[in-house]
Amino acid sequence: MSNTVKSFSVGYNPINKSNTFTSGDYLTGTITLELAKDCKIDSLCVKLKGKAEVKWTETHNKTTVIYHAKEKYFSIKQFIIQENQGNSNVGPGCHVYPFTFQIPAQDMPSSFNGAWGKILYTLEANLSRSMRIDSKAKAQFTFVSNTNLNSSPGLMTPQHGEKDQKMRLFASGTLAMDVNIDRMGFYQGEGIKVVAAIQNRSSREIKPKYCIYSKHSFFARGKRRVSTKDILKEVGEPIPPSASQTVTKIITIPPATCVSIVNCNIIKAEYRLRVYLDVKYASDPEIKFPIVVLPAFQGADAEQPPANPGFGFGAFGNPDQPGWTSFPQNPTASTGPSAPPLPYGTYGMYPPLSDFGGKS
Repeated sequence: MSNTVKSFSVGYNPINKSNTFTSGDYLTGTITLELAKDCKIDSLCVKLKGKAEVKWTETHNKTTVIYHAKEKYFSIKQFIIQENQGNSNVGPGCHVYPFTFQIPAQDMPSSFNGAWGKILYTLEANLSRSMRIDSKAKAQFTFVSNTNLNSSPGLMTPQHGEKDQKMRLFASGTLAMDVNIDRMGFYQGEGIKVVAAIQNRSSREIKPKYCIYSKHSFFARGKRRVSTKDILKEVGEPIPPSASQTVTKIITIPPATCVSIVNCNIIKAEYRLRVYLDVKYASDPEIKFPIVVLPAFQGADAEQPPANPGFGFGAFGNPDQPGWTSFPQNPTASTGPSAPPLPYGTYGMYPPLSDFGGKS
């Protein structure tokens, strides 16, 4: 910061306990500018932005190749002090400028941060002065897609799988399991009811095991990179030799699990539930189910502000007016030009990536 600008920041006001936003929500906030002395300002603005970006490097024959891709969802600018209208003189002290945006009501992926990519939603404030480097401030907020069990009929479809395996090497007999779960879509923190009919026609004790794992895919320049990670593991009660049992187990999705990302061209976040039988000295028979993790909204603590033609488009008042050197209570909005959000297309789902790391 310069000797004139002591501090410059931007922030927003939460609207619910989870501190998340979704399509169509109003986001209110303030730019705070603290000045040590009189300052001539060319322009002061704030942007609301949403984008996805992936990046990684690979080495081929001693040549390093950078794989990079971006996807932009919207960028909306609001001027607090309009540019091209002459310098605005602002006196010393702490100045607080309020603003309100409405997040575009369109289908966009949730906030995400992975090994080689991220989906970010940000507020960016910019202070421009003559013959000076611009002062910038940024704040990230968490956007969550408003998908739910009614968004797609497939999310409510029951899933079923069966597996038979003949024992070899250090054991004899066969194993069989028939597994059912009641649907594909589940909310963060929700329990998945797994019903497994298991036939242990072998000479060894077996244990049913359960694992939820993530599969993150990143796409750039016609290439893709995949990262898998176990989220949760649980073990059931052992089943003795020559016995058959129907086992019911509730597998709870951790509440902090990132929601599934299926509507982004360059990033995809998927989940699988793996049900398998742990057999010593033998390969484990397994069944995998695709799982879509949906956001668990906690509800708004306060009502959304009513729509106002000036919100999100105009500058709030004149910073030279009395009262702007302190904390204004009820600024008057005035209309002005604004950059419209970019259109967001319809994005298809990528096919299952069954050839990466043995996990599909």
